[in-house]
Amino acid sequence: MERQVAIIGAGVGGLLACKYTLSKGYRPVVFESQGSIGGVWTKTIETTKLQTSKVLYQFSDFPWPPSVTEEFPDQQQVFDYLQSYARHFDLLRHIRFNCKVVSISYEGPSDAEMQAWTLWGGTGEPFSSKGKWNVTVQDTQIHSTEVYQVDFLILCVGRFSDVPNIPEFPPDKGPQAFHGKVIHSSEYAAMDYASAAQSVKGKRVAVVGLQKSALDITMECSTANGLEHPCTVIYRTEHWNVPDYLPWGVPLALLYLNRFSELLVHKPGEGFLLSLLATILSPLRWGFSKFVESYIKRKLRLSKFGMVPKHSFLKEISSCLISTVPEGFYNRVEKGSIKLKKAPSFSFSKEGILIDGEVEPLKTDMVILATGFKGVKKLEDIFVSQTFQDFIAGSTDTIIPLYRECIHPQIPQLAIIGFSESVANLYTSEIRCRWLAELLDGTFKLPSIKDMEKDVAKWDEYMKRYSGQYYRRSCIGALHIWYNDQLCKDMGWNAKRKKGLFAELFEPYGPMDYARP
Repeated sequence: MERQVAIIGAGVGGLLACKYTLSKGYRPVVFESQGSIGGVWTKTIETTKLQTSKVLYQFSDFPWPPSVTEEFPDQQQVFDYLQSYARHFDLLRHIRFNCKVVSISYEGPSDAEMQAWTLWGGTGEPFSSKGKWNVTVQDTQIHSTEVYQVDFLILCVGRFSDVPNIPEFPPDKGPQAFHGKVIHSSEYAAMDYASAAQSVKGKRVAVVGLQKSALDITMECSTANGLEHPCTVIYRTEHWNVPDYLPWGVPLALLYLNRFSELLVHKPGEGFLLSLLATILSPLRWGFSKFVESYIKRKLRLSKFGMVPKHSFLKEISSCLISTVPEGFYNRVEKGSIKLKKAPSFSFSKEGILIDGEVEPLKTDMVILATGFKGVKKLEDIFVSQTFQDFIAGSTDTIIPLYRECIHPQIPQLAIIGFSESVANLYTSEIRCRWLAELLDGTFKLPSIKDMEKDVAKWDEYMKRYSGQYYRRSCIGALHIWYNDQLCKDMGWNAKRKKGLFAELFEPYGPMDYARP
């Protein structure tokens, strides 16, 4: 009897999961709530471009077409690339569009039985004759609901959409107290480009946040209003946002995306020699960080604007927080069409924003909250079982407990792709999907639940050490080769992908290094 695999989401992760499960003979069904593939790339802010070079953000067996000459393609180019990939591998016929998954529930052993398991799913196998997932799907066009029963479920719902992260405010000091308009950046991005420009035209706009969406929206507001109505950026923490990826002419990839760079940091599961080496080389690690920081400070004149971060660049990249600064951003700050305002906390009044510690409100007509999304909440809410919701949420002082950033040891017959972040999420999602396909195919088995939890604890320790307060982003950005090595070893691949010792140590790693098994 054929085993049924279902995938939720047809963004980058969902397309890859579909392609690689197909390669193992499965016939997956993909549920996509929108009318198109692409996930976050379906619709973005007009000026949005890739944050990483297309060399890193590409499929290992489907390179960018020669017609895309830009190093950082824009939204339409990325969207077209994903469409071309889906057509090339004939994935579209497996996708059910406008089908929103309302909930998922596990039908099988009781909670008590599952808690007694020592192996994932009781047997360590991805499939079980004793359990099925019930997937409740709503057709958003005809408003009908249907329940599908599947043997294995892959969640590719992403963490940067659907559930906005809205800050909490004191009673009577939230958006309801403000007589202007308050929207989340996702609402701004959902508008067509003309409507978005018109929505801010002639208004005193405040943008809350300092990551990529905040920077892009601020530039668009500044373009619309100039000096007449400067756009104010409300931020809590300065970040090492980069002007480019060539600090002092040295490619950033040579400093952070090769094996040598990973010798400078302590790694989960490393032995005594690697630990000793990382300790000995720690001055070099510090030097790399200071080298990049000095370039960013000089190029963007951060000291002049009081925007020098207190943390290191290594922490920034280890937290997957790096954003590229739009060209001319600080020139506009200097000229006055963009104003920067640090605010550890703020609230609303009738006239605008009340900055903590200031008496007069910042008079505003419109506030755009570029404050991110609640990725964990989004993942939790899809489960009917409170037990599984609690498993996903984990403890508030640990990372989301996913083995290999894909499998929760306590949740059977299910995988999660694309929740953990990296330097290029497409690149990392692809090797994860290949790993998952091999797991489904029986190439290898997972260790015991106890051993998986020990491994997760080691990664938790690493992320807290290098990401600090941002550890719950589950970022493997500064350790992606070491991470990929674990997946390669599981699959029986050679983890060393380069030719020669020098290349293996110093050449940056990317998707094309994993084109062959």
